[in-house]
Amino acid sequence: MKSLSNTQNRFLRSKSHPLKAVVIIAGKGLNENVQGAIEEALAHHELIKVKIKVDSREDKAELVEEILKLTNAHKIQLIGHVLTLYRPSDAHKIVLPK
Repeated sequence: MKSLSNTQNRFLRSKSHPLKAVVIIAGKGLNENVQGAIEEALAHHELIKVKIKVDSREDKAELVEEILKLTNAHKIQLIGHVLTLYRPSDAHKIVLPK
């Protein structure tokens, strides 16, 4: 997957501001149900927020890397406990600037 330019990343960050988290990862971690929910949300919306409720920064960093590896999505930003992900779908609902 090719990386996003700074302009595209800024564009996606601005589009993500009004979004609410569609998936919440808590006590049970990244199980199959949560993975399925993330995949479904990315396929439908392309740009989503995931709330990660873990105690330590190390656990959060590991969880973020695992999510990125499993979903093949771009990390747009991570603020506090909210991760913003982007993965284009076949429909290309979000048109990125060049």
